[in-house]
Amino acid sequence: MSLKEFPELKDFDPQEHTWLQDVRWDEKNLVQAIVQDAEKHDVLMTAFMNPAALFLTVQRGEMVFWSRSRQEYWHKGATSGNTMRVESFALDCDGDALLFQVRMQGPQAACHTGRRSCFHRILAPGPVWQAEGELLFDPAQVYKS
Repeated sequence: MSLKEFPELKDFDPQEHTWLQDVRWDEKNLVQAIVQDAEKHDVLMTAFMNPAALFLTVQRGEMVFWSRSRQEYWHKGATSGNTMRVESFALDCDGDALLFQVRMQGPQAACHTGRRSCFHRILAPGPVWQAEGELLFDPAQVYKS
């Protein structure tokens, strides 16, 4: 998503927001964001944020990440309808990770594979990774090019 889709960033300067300075950003100016269901407390996913993505998340009240592979902002659920409404969030004791409590919107699937959680691959005997959990939507239908 381009900057024009995020008008809040037009005049964004992270130095003007002192609360952002307490986060220990890594060498790429990113921090790990862990996303947890506010009611059930299961971990839904993890992704990265830069200062602007965190600012956007606070401004919009919905999760916005920084995509390392696409090098762009990623409003979670903009395509699939599985947006995440932020209830609260906390910075860990070292300042290098954030934990978000969210309420899922849409089909309740956090993962692009159509499952509730991105943590659906379990190490089974063999050992082999085995996908578990119900498909809540068909990714081929949702992510048509």
